[in-house]
Amino acid sequence: MKNVMTAGAALLLTTSIASAGGIDRTGNPYSVLFEDGNYAQLSFSSVMPEVSGDYPATFGGGSTDNMAESYLSFGAAVKYAVTSDLDVALFITQPYGADASYEAGAYTGLAAEWNSTQLSVLGKFKAAEGVSLYGGLSIVQSDAEITIPAALASAAAGAPTPEYTAQASSDVQVGYVVGAAYERPEIALRVALTYESGVTHEFDTEEAVGGATQLESETEIQLPQAVTLDFQSGIAEDTLLFGSIRWAEWSVWEVRPAFYEGATGDRVTGIDDDVVTYRAGLGRRINDDLSVFGRITFEDGTGGVASRLAPTDGTTSFGVGGSYTMNDVEFTGGVEYALLGDATDSAGVEFTDNSAIAVGLTVGYNF
Repeated sequence: MKNVMTAGAALLLTTSIASAGGIDRTGNPYSVLFEDGNYAQLSFSSVMPEVSGDYPATFGGGSTDNMAESYLSFGAAVKYAVTSDLDVALFITQPYGADASYEAGAYTGLAAEWNSTQLSVLGKFKAAEGVSLYGGLSIVQSDAEITIPAALASAAAGAPTPEYTAQASSDVQVGYVVGAAYERPEIALRVALTYESGVTHEFDTEEAVGGATQLESETEIQLPQAVTLDFQSGIAEDTLLFGSIRWAEWSVWEVRPAFYEGATGDRVTGIDDDVVTYRAGLGRRINDDLSVFGRITFEDGTGGVASRLAPTDGTTSFGVGGSYTMNDVEFTGGVEYALLGDATDSAGVEFTDNSAIAVGLTVGYNF
């Protein structure tokens, strides 16, 4: 059932804007630790969101047009079997990100970008028959910038104000990962519980109004801790049930540059609630080389006021794909369609009937 088990993880890198308002992009990639022998993997995904809203009459009506930009993501991993009981692995991912830009109506010029790269080094130790423990360190690098046009900056400050910009230079922080798993290979059963610590970035931030620097200071932004329960089990010959439940403490994430908060008494953006994401799917092996799979992902909405930079609330997505093995190389491709939950921001702009399409390709090699 190896092909089916590999296929079960294939779409992990293809869902993006569907998670935590578009900030949480890759989820948990650590299943590579459970591949047999030595293993290397490359993953690519392209995400094409369509997120637009309707302005209220007080803002002149009309549409915001699409404010969520398409983007590409990349991931890589390599795992080496040191002994029969000890494995080590290296992961490179782009776990968090935002690409928002308004080009129509009252919000024209409002834009934000968040980039991140994470390097993780983990080890897995077989503690007893069927039981393994794993853990290691993660190094997270992020940078960000935001632009608020004059009309919105004036509304936030309560007085006529030129365009506001804030640029957070690159910052690197270190977190950790710990987990445990139970396996019964004869029925393709695996249950794994993983804890990922949060980190707090300390960005050197330059804030400017009308192009003139107002303040250079340090802005602290927390990235969430998370707990993920992954599971899989054979339920019939050549058929695998798989899924996960992931809790992430996104309520700690907010952006409060010092000058902006002093002028407005508010934050630039943030997420008010923690996020729980549920995934479930089925994989089916067609023959020794080919398997197919399908997956459903659900993230409940909170009903709170939406951020203008991430104006969705919850998601339901559907993914399908297949995996083909040629010699020692496995090619896995998938496509996922996400229905993004309706949301309303503090100005009464209503974002409804939005969606995202993601396609992904993973190439794995046993050596």
